Amino acid sequence: MSRVDGYGRIDRSRVLRFTFDGREYTGHPGDTLASALLANGVRVIARSVTFDRPRGITAAWSEDPTGLVQVEEPFPEPMLLATTIELVDGLVARSIAGRGRLAEVADTARYDRRYAHCETLVVGAGPAGLLAARTAARRGDRVVLVDDRPAAGGSLLGTERICGRWAFEFVADTLAELRANPDVRVLSRTTAFGHYDDGFVLALERRTDHLESPPESLSRQRVWRIRAGHVVVATGAHERPIVVSDNDRPGIMLAASARDLLHRHGVLAGRRVVVFTSDDAAYAAAADLAEAGAEVTLLDARPSPAAERAVQRCLATGVTLRAGATVTGTRGGPDGTVSHALTDRGEPACDLLLLSGGWNPTAHLFSHVRGTLAYDAELGAFRPGGPVAHTTVVGAANGTFDLAGCLAEGKGETPEPLPRTNLVLWRTEGDPATQFVDLQRDSTVADVARAVGAGMRSVEHVKRYTTIGTAHDQGKTSGVITTGITAELLGVPVADLGTTTFRPPYTPVAFAALAGRERGRLFDPERTTMLHAWHVARGAVFEDVGQWRRPRYYPQPGETGFIEDRDTAVLRECAAVRTSVGILDGSTLGKIDVRGPDAGAFLDMIYTNLMSSLRPGRVRYGVMCGLDGMVIDDGTVLRLAPERFLVYTTTGGAAPILDHMEEWLQTEWPHLRVTLTSVTEQWAVFPVVGPRSRDVIGAFAPHVDVSNEAFPFMTYTDTEVDGVPVRLARISFSGELAWEVSVDGWHAPAVWARLLELGAPYGITPYGTETMHVLRAEKGYPIIGQDTDGTVTPQDLGLGWAVSRRKADFLGKRSFTRLSNLDPLRKQLVGLLPEDPSYRLPEGSQIVELTDELPPPPVPMLGHVTSSYRSAALGRTFALALVEGGHARIGERLTVPVGGDLVACEVTGSVLFDPEGTRRDG
Repeated sequence: MSRVDGYGRIDRSRVLRFTFDGREYTGHPGDTLASALLANGVRVIARSVTFDRPRGITAAWSEDPTGLVQVEEPFPEPMLLATTIELVDGLVARSIAGRGRLAEVADTARYDRRYAHCETLVVGAGPAGLLAARTAARRGDRVVLVDDRPAAGGSLLGTERICGRWAFEFVADTLAELRANPDVRVLSRTTAFGHYDDGFVLALERRTDHLESPPESLSRQRVWRIRAGHVVVATGAHERPIVVSDNDRPGIMLAASARDLLHRHGVLAGRRVVVFTSDDAAYAAAADLAEAGAEVTLLDARPSPAAERAVQRCLATGVTLRAGATVTGTRGGPDGTVSHALTDRGEPACDLLLLSGGWNPTAHLFSHVRGTLAYDAELGAFRPGGPVAHTTVVGAANGTFDLAGCLAEGKGETPEPLPRTNLVLWRTEGDPATQFVDLQRDSTVADVARAVGAGMRSVEHVKRYTTIGTAHDQGKTSGVITTGITAELLGVPVADLGTTTFRPPYTPVAFAALAGRERGRLFDPERTTMLHAWHVARGAVFEDVGQWRRPRYYPQPGETGFIEDRDTAVLRECAAVRTSVGILDGSTLGKIDVRGPDAGAFLDMIYTNLMSSLRPGRVRYGVMCGLDGMVIDDGTVLRLAPERFLVYTTTGGAAPILDHMEEWLQTEWPHLRVTLTSVTEQWAVFPVVGPRSRDVIGAFAPHVDVSNEAFPFMTYTDTEVDGVPVRLARISFSGELAWEVSVDGWHAPAVWARLLELGAPYGITPYGTETMHVLRAEKGYPIIGQDTDGTVTPQDLGLGWAVSRRKADFLGKRSFTRLSNLDPLRKQLVGLLPEDPSYRLPEGSQIVELTDELPPPPVPMLGHVTSSYRSAALGRTFALALVEGGHARIGERLTVPVGGDLVACEVTGSVLFDPEGTRRDG
């Protein structure tokens, strides 16, 4: 064991058992998986992705580039950093070689999202962040303070003194004041991973309460969407290593991370330690490890050692100091862990090599909002440059490492030296092929040199050429080093080369967390009609239409749902409608209530045909086009009153068309006095269709004269049936005699049941969307989005009659005169009859000229099949298609290549059944 008594903030009174790579170990509350493994002497954690070299723990927190593991229990999750996994009893994890495994069974733990608004958001609960939050709270701001660690304090280890008090006393007092303020929200274990315009920040909260309760009852991760008036970035800094040969061995670590493991977890990461540095801060790590019982040799690359106080403390603790010394490489033991540091003065044996080449301000969130970074030669790092609106960077994130410099209340006191680097050392002499810059990507100095030799002059290009900085750590320890090494190879100043652009996320975020509860049925909200339970009980086979679950067909015994059986069911339903009567749940049609003195004028602009002339009690079919003259939707319009219309859209078009209408009303025609209201879910609609539909409707509403003379096509009436308000409309999407029965959703099941009861003597047959498609296709009625593809005009569909010549203007009118819209070779909707009447063409099949053999590619395509069905009424298969110059090709024969077959077809008009329309009136 490498646990040291008297150190750490772990709870040694409790023992936690965990398993790693099949072996059981113990740890304590407050440990991470990494600290517990190191405490048990486990140094090889994973394997590298490219070279399969052993990898250990390199850093103590999210900047670690090497310690990726797979967690199996208490919940499966791949590619997690051992340094950020809080140890829990029963944890099971294993090492991986750069790749993880997703759970075979969906995780039952829930993910969630929350929203917060504040005047001031502070990211980071180190000394600078705590003081910034306290200052904002005292002036009356609503404050949100987020910090990614379980406990506040940032990089404070407890050895520091602030304003005459031990650092943790200062932290506790400040936190107590903040938590007592009702306008302050403190979020620990929460990583701000993205900073966007206008003070919008995304943060991931890692919750642990699910470990004490059933996981299905609580959320495990929560994404916070925070909108702040001002963002204070107090994210600290990352220690930067120095690149030496074979620097990827387990047992090579950042100096500050080894110190963090000692003071936070009571873990001494090595007993024989070599510290190689060009920075003052490493002296404190050397002294602390020596005081904890390690044998420490400190090699300072600078010819002059650090500040006198730092030197004296190291000497007092038994640290061997060597100024002007350089580590050039390492040697490893049988297990691949570091055993010797190769220096210009010998090969001291060691089981831990600590590297410290300076500090990089953690300015990622500043860069996310296009903040520029400037090179600070004295600091030897890039720090925030020019100002960014509504954003302030404080503390070490801004390059200020002096506690006094970040405390508004007075002078900070610290027993250890501040980071000071007067020798910027990116790497030492050695073999470039074994000098690893990005340990996770196995990218070396040789890779950087290769990129430069290939002509790369920008660090952005070098990053992509070498993949440096594209792993889970996003270049936290390798990015600036790459800039420095590239600058050396190019012979240009580091300041001129700059850094790569930091982009969200700051740390990896699981897709499940981003999705939150929006997965499965909640990912794409599933809408059902008021009759859904009836459809389920009837054994309906469903399909998704828009966001609705609609019955596709209703198989009877023997019709099990396979394609052949589906055809049997659909043909049965089609025959019932054509010969007697059927009923459809059409409630999903979009319905928009349009009201106001200018409602008629507004609809005249939206539709290609005239709507303002429609009289109350009448119905009119209409077509909508975009500015390019292409059809975007169609449907019927009912005039309910002089200033009120009810617009019916396609099921999938309900929301887009409402948005389309609102956009034009609000942005282009705000002078029109019109309001739009979606009433899609308020009205249930049941088409009753077929030769016997008049008998059913006559029995349903016996007080209503349903004769053709009294109730002509494209009219409606509002009435009551047994005290329930009902609307009856003569509308047909099948070419048959038909009524649409509309009723409010509450009464829908009762009205549906009544219609079935009254239709029973005529064998009334519920039918689904598949039958509806066959019926409408037989009549050549297009489905927008299926028989159109965004490049089809009303004229292409044979709907030129629905384009008004009387209106001065409407959306799309101007485009109808474009030469391309007048081209006789435009694709137009036609019918296709395969010469083999039993062959059904696959939808989407391409169409070519009649041929016995396809020419060499590219083969000229004339169009494609949009709809294809078997027809009970026609006694054969048929299809609709978009074909170049299709209207002029009627009577011609064309070829449809399907697999290795060439299927000959006859081009017909799009109306294949009852072209005279005699069935519409019964």
